[in-house]
Amino acid sequence: MASGGLSRLKARPTNKRFIAALIALAAPTAAQASDSPIAITATTLDIALTSLARQTGSDIISTEPGLSRIRVRPIQGRMSVRDALDRLLDGSGYRALAVDGRSFRIVRDQRKAPVIRPVRTRTPLSGDAGTEVVVTASKQRVPLMRYPGTLTTVTGLAGPGGTTVTPDLDSTAQAVPVLQSTALGAGRNKIFIRGVADSSFNGATQSTASIYFGDVQLAYSGPEPDLRLYDMKSVDVLEGPQGTLYGAGAIGGIIRLTPAPVELERVSGAVEGGVSATSHGRPGFDVSGRVNVPIADQLFGIRAIAYRVRDGGYVDDVGQGRANVNRTDTVGGRLAARLDPGGGWQLDTSVLAQRIDGRDASYVEGGAMMRSTAQAQPYFNRFMLGRVVLTKNWDSGLQLLSATGVSDVHSSDLFDATPPGFPVLLVYRTDDARLLLTHETRLSRSSAGGNSWVIGLTLLRNRDVEARVSGFADDPTDIIGVTNVTQSASLFGEGTIAFTHNLSATLGARLTYARVDSEPSTQPTAGSFIRGRSTRRFDPTFAISWHLAPRFAVFGRIQTGYRTGGLAVARGVGRVADFNSDSIIVGEIGFRRLHDGPTGITFSGSASFAHWVDIQADLLNRRGAPYTTNFGNARIFTLEGNVDYVPIAGLHATASFLYTSNTVSGPLADLSLPQNRRLPETPPLAGNVALTYKWSAGADATWNAGGDANYVGRSVLGTGDVLDISQGKYLVLGVHGGWERQGLAVTLGVENLTNRSNNRFAYGNPFTFISRAQATPLRPVTVRLGVSRSW
Repeated sequence: MASGGLSRLKARPTNKRFIAALIALAAPTAAQASDSPIAITATTLDIALTSLARQTGSDIISTEPGLSRIRVRPIQGRMSVRDALDRLLDGSGYRALAVDGRSFRIVRDQRKAPVIRPVRTRTPLSGDAGTEVVVTASKQRVPLMRYPGTLTTVTGLAGPGGTTVTPDLDSTAQAVPVLQSTALGAGRNKIFIRGVADSSFNGATQSTASIYFGDVQLAYSGPEPDLRLYDMKSVDVLEGPQGTLYGAGAIGGIIRLTPAPVELERVSGAVEGGVSATSHGRPGFDVSGRVNVPIADQLFGIRAIAYRVRDGGYVDDVGQGRANVNRTDTVGGRLAARLDPGGGWQLDTSVLAQRIDGRDASYVEGGAMMRSTAQAQPYFNRFMLGRVVLTKNWDSGLQLLSATGVSDVHSSDLFDATPPGFPVLLVYRTDDARLLLTHETRLSRSSAGGNSWVIGLTLLRNRDVEARVSGFADDPTDIIGVTNVTQSASLFGEGTIAFTHNLSATLGARLTYARVDSEPSTQPTAGSFIRGRSTRRFDPTFAISWHLAPRFAVFGRIQTGYRTGGLAVARGVGRVADFNSDSIIVGEIGFRRLHDGPTGITFSGSASFAHWVDIQADLLNRRGAPYTTNFGNARIFTLEGNVDYVPIAGLHATASFLYTSNTVSGPLADLSLPQNRRLPETPPLAGNVALTYKWSAGADATWNAGGDANYVGRSVLGTGDVLDISQGKYLVLGVHGGWERQGLAVTLGVENLTNRSNNRFAYGNPFTFISRAQATPLRPVTVRLGVSRSW
């Protein structure tokens, strides 16, 4: 807020029902009639009006629902507000009515139909003039400058015209320091946020990071499904815990995948293909297609996408006599529909499916790109999701949202259990089936002065079935597995009170009742266990946000979170054992600065301290047998920073880092050397820098070129003397370039430019990992050539 005495009611985009109410910063009334310097880029009408109000200090108000559907041409120069409005609204189907000398109301012009202009627009950076970055994952639709927490928005997601194949969350984590992940294989990896990492192995415990597709949770337990991020509007990381708004499991935070919405006013589409070549490996390819079709103009439409990706193998297995065994194939698609009947109502539905088939594992032994096993170790992951989201928006800023989702995951992993020189093949296989049903209904409101609130109800049911077989490859025997059924109901609420234009406080709480019912697949050989347990949990939050300058704010936050317990396989043959819930409390302070205009610098930073109690984790013993236990407590301290700098139009530089210091205490951790008493997969330092430049060549062609560097420090595989195996400590470089003209794009990218082969992940097979010779190397230098066409 600049000085001047008047308040400003910011634009609030609510999906496509934009209800604009813009009251700009104060300026003398007489100045409104005079000419002012105005510069507005080609964009949608809602954003253009926001920018005009902000640049001129005028009030521009509208309750019309269709402003976000109208595209406008750029305007620039000295002119009055009336002249600027006339130019922006020309042919739009809307007109401006003067309320007084400095205020205007935008209404529909009944004499004209709106013209939908296919204007090509750029994606605005945070803080661009005329945009208001809104944190929708806060469930209160809080402006970023008022959000009292750390938010990371993942940029550079490739699609048609991108420089590399569209990433998944695993490859995204490698370029975002605040994210960490294992590297067992696509669809088998766990992902962590800001060092809150329990274990490198998959099992019965609930995930520490909750992943959402829009407003619907993707999974409850097990590895993340590794969705390809095709046709995504944004990927946001809210660092945690987020227990008040998102409940159990979000102790590290949440990752929100926001798909591109169905467009109801125009037909659009894209096709893309690429080929890749990997040093010492097989080639790969990727193909995808997308189409958006309005069935009834501005009423009903559908959007569909399909893709197939092959990642060529690069690991040789001399025992099998095969080369490049670790090929992975991914195929998937998504279908979405939107109904917009008017009156503020909107219905969104979508279904998606993806299957990953891994031909063999990606680990090596002995340092070279090879190993020796008696047989292949294939794996697969099948993921399906359906969701229905109903929203109702009122002119007052009130919003009702009801989201229902169902996800189904089936995965299978086979490991070679054959001892060296044994004449008969032995196997160990796990099969997991997880069915998650979720529903949330919430009511929220965001007002002009900075006050906002949300209240809601969440229902969840998750069924996780783990089955296991072991023995001869041609006739394995069933061994004990477990089924956990979790049901929970939560009431939550959070509110933000603006004491002044610059100072606001946030208070919230969540009350949860959860029950876990557990059952072993066969009668355990010994020991007792709890078949059912109930938990009542209260998770509060408190935060403050203080604007020290118009584009600079500081914040502080205290938040709690937890995970439910359950039943899991235990040490020994035919045994099961209970594991208890764990909990975490985190305090953080931070700051952020957004630039205003197409150029400038945006930066943010934060420090956090966490106390994690009774950590539950899926582990391995010396024989490679899995078990789940609560192994101790941890204290985690982090520092992180992000810089986004646009010195001149077209030149874009970014840098980010995460420093983590954590110490684990407990009997298991005490078996390790002091320097290894830390959480898994959490390097002390990780960082990323990137530079891109985009320039025009001729009237309608553009070129781009850039590079990036990612550093990951040393980490350990797990806690305790059995698992404290070193991994990480590497620097990876990449370069890319591209050309685009009238929707046709050609791209070229090179990953791992220096062909590093460092160990990403020191695990691949539970029966030989104790040798400490296993390593999952970085993919060798890979070159991809891509071509795309969009319309």
